[in-house]
Amino acid sequence: MSVGTSRAPGAQDLVRARADHGGPVDLGGLGLDPDELPDGLVVADETGHVICFNAAAARITAVSAADALGAPLDHALPLEDLEGRRWWQLTDPYGGLAIRVGQPERNLLLPGGREVLVSARYVRTTRTGPVRRVVVSIRDTEARRRTERSHAELIATVAHELRSPLTSVKGFTATLLAKWERFTDDQKKLMLETVDADANRVTRLIAELLDISRIDSGRLELRRQPVDIGVAVGRHIQAHVAAGQDADRFLVRVQQPLPDCWADPDKVDQVLSNLLENAVRHGEGTVTIEVAPSSSPRERGGAETAVTVSDEGPGIPEESMGRVFTRFWRGSKRGGTGLGLYIVKGIVEAHGGTITVGRAAGGGAQFRFTLPVGAPAYLQ
Repeated sequence: MSVGTSRAPGAQDLVRARADHGGPVDLGGLGLDPDELPDGLVVADETGHVICFNAAAARITAVSAADALGAPLDHALPLEDLEGRRWWQLTDPYGGLAIRVGQPERNLLLPGGREVLVSARYVRTTRTGPVRRVVVSIRDTEARRRTERSHAELIATVAHELRSPLTSVKGFTATLLAKWERFTDDQKKLMLETVDADANRVTRLIAELLDISRIDSGRLELRRQPVDIGVAVGRHIQAHVAAGQDADRFLVRVQQPLPDCWADPDKVDQVLSNLLENAVRHGEGTVTIEVAPSSSPRERGGAETAVTVSDEGPGIPEESMGRVFTRFWRGSKRGGTGLGLYIVKGIVEAHGGTITVGRAAGGGAQFRFTLPVGAPAYLQ
């Protein structure tokens, strides 16, 4: 990097001006204070000396603005690549190819080995003219690390959940193939029913993973059509009763008339199934489902259909309320992937609704979600 080692006079003046007046550095005539930017910003002039070093850059690099301003760029920002090579010597922004416009974002290391995300822009007066400014953006990698940890945890959880049913499927099928004649019809039926149940478990897990992928990427597709929430609730309760639950355990209250609700029926079934299953499995006493029209907040406008599912169990501790809709939250009872409520929240919000959790009147958990009503815009 072809820069001098002494401080530039202009940068000295800038340091003094900021210290004396404390005013913002004017970026492009906008009067924007670089310290208001969320990412680190470092700007070097045509001589390679730093003329801007905002508060975020100082926080990320642990270098004070007073020390950085006026210093050569490679001294103020001594970056190395992941192989330990000096970054500015490799890139040589002032002496490299005249057609280069910058450097894409990449992981680099500060002294001490701290990893940061750095991108650079080379500003030229003419297309192939000399570099007049080098603008460097610096971001902390903590957010990316949290995302990577979340993905690693998801992979580990999925691998664990898949291993158990697949081991069962493999074991039973191998046994049946090797010793088919030795088993009675009842034994064969039992093993095949177990294989079928485990295959369904794997299918549900894969469906959950696909839903999470679509929710995280904003690509969850909704096929809206008229949905009768009251009828859908009744259908799910009948399924629980058919599976052995006492019909008296469920109390349904539907306030009529309900406004027209346009939603994806399969997604609504997924939400109701998850909330009712949680209430039955983790709650106690009567499970109450209320369906009623509701008014949305003024800033959103319009009417909604509200569905409340509550039980009479121990409820959710106050300190856990904020984590209920996060990935892998399972509450006090283990079991399952802990992804169901995360998916429920994504589905409800994709419809433009909201979902909340609280404490029911009987002391148990209470989940309430709302869905906007009315026909889609293309049918109005």
